Amino acid sequence: MTSLLSHFKALYPVMKRLIDISVSAVALVILSPILLILCLLVRVTSKGPAMFWSERTGHLGEPFMMPKLRTMTQCSKVMSRESADAGDISVTRLGNILRKSSLDELPQLWCVLKGEMSLIGPRPLLVNDRLAEQRRARPEIFNVKPGITGLAQVNGRNFISMRNKVRYDAFYAERVCLFLDAKILYRTVGTVLNVKLVQ
Repeated sequence: MTSLLSHFKALYPVMKRLIDISVSAVALVILSPILLILCLLVRVTSKGPAMFWSERTGHLGEPFMMPKLRTMTQCSKVMSRESADAGDISVTRLGNILRKSSLDELPQLWCVLKGEMSLIGPRPLLVNDRLAEQRRARPEIFNVKPGITGLAQVNGRNFISMRNKVRYDAFYAERVCLFLDAKILYRTVGTVLNVKLVQ
């Protein structure tokens, strides 16, 4: 039994990648009309491009460019979500809705399909994020691909300390498995639906 579990654990990274490819590909096809409408709304309601690309730290510390629907004014400086969510006036009215519903994250499905990200994993940080320095003290975090959602996101997201975020990220990186991913995905759906019901 122990040998079987070890074999399954060794194969899980391959399974995880296959799940990422299939889910992201199907989701991009199904959600493409919604993404198109959202892009048009972003363009119509504020000046600037519909998509915003920022450099993030990815798997094994390698940088990559991550897309999001633009939620801030064109002249805003690049900053973490936590900084902008603290009553920052540079977040547009539509951007505030996109952030609360997490719809601004949908373009990242493209990064999942390309293999730069996974559906589930530690959130990719801006290169200059305050949390980056604390993450460097736990290099095991970079052994897994960053994700659209993760353990820290379903355990408080922006309302937990940076120290606890790092702890959640390290815990996930050390214990990633099908059961943990399924649990995070389940709680993510619940969190998103709860936000929509509250609004």
